[in-house]
Amino acid sequence: MVHNSLSYRFKHYLLYLALALCSMFFLVPIYMTVITALKQPADINLLTAWSVPSPVYWKSFAEAWVLLGPNLKNSLVLTFSATIISSFVGSINGYVFSKNSFKSSELIFTLILFGMFIPYQIILIPLFQVLKNMGLYGDLKGLILAHVVYGIPIVSLLFRNFYDQIPDDIMESARLDGAGYFYIYGKIILPLSIPGFVTVGIWQFTQIWNEFLWGITLTKQSSNPVTVGLSQLAGGQAVSWNLPMAGAFITALPVIAIMVFLGKYFIRGLLSGSVKG
Repeated sequence: MVHNSLSYRFKHYLLYLALALCSMFFLVPIYMTVITALKQPADINLLTAWSVPSPVYWKSFAEAWVLLGPNLKNSLVLTFSATIISSFVGSINGYVFSKNSFKSSELIFTLILFGMFIPYQIILIPLFQVLKNMGLYGDLKGLILAHVVYGIPIVSLLFRNFYDQIPDDIMESARLDGAGYFYIYGKIILPLSIPGFVTVGIWQFTQIWNEFLWGITLTKQSSNPVTVGLSQLAGGQAVSWNLPMAGAFITALPVIAIMVFLGKYFIRGLLSGSVKG
């Protein structure tokens, strides 16, 4: 028994050591980003790449914040608008296909899911032409519309899996009491959907915030999101690496904060519907 206990403890500590090493490996880019941003341009070279700056140069973050300010505002408007709209559309789709099946509903839902497997690079030119014909090219509204439509398949799937966990008896009881289609959704389904909205919101926020290709091709300079603004910080032949590194940290901070504080709800929501019975 003692031998087994020691063996278990050894494996336990070995697992934690392996996890710690993996964590350090993934934290190296963050460490390099932060210390490079805190160095003066003249102090950045290969010989001192790993060294902690002394003195600390905070001006890089102030400059990056000023330069990225308009782009950060655009990204916030874009991300929150597209996330909220696509989440509600996906919620309604999930409600329809989970609790109100109709003839050919499975076929229609399968066709919707095909959109998940279409790379957004492939539809870039047709999307550009559609937005131009609609008079939305170059404007933030066109980019919001593009992200809403492209996010509907995955959002609908997540909500459908989530609504499959809600007992049908609740729906039947509401119908017997005379509740209508939209009343059941607004008064019963929607209040129970908060975990689903958290999961979908995190997914959409992360995808939209980090997207670059559509941002640079479908918007004009005044409407560029923060990823496009970040790429412009490193423009030119002589790059002051402290400035784009500071900008990269500022850009990544919202996504990091969301995943740190809400990550457990995201994983829980993704797993909903994976086990039935």
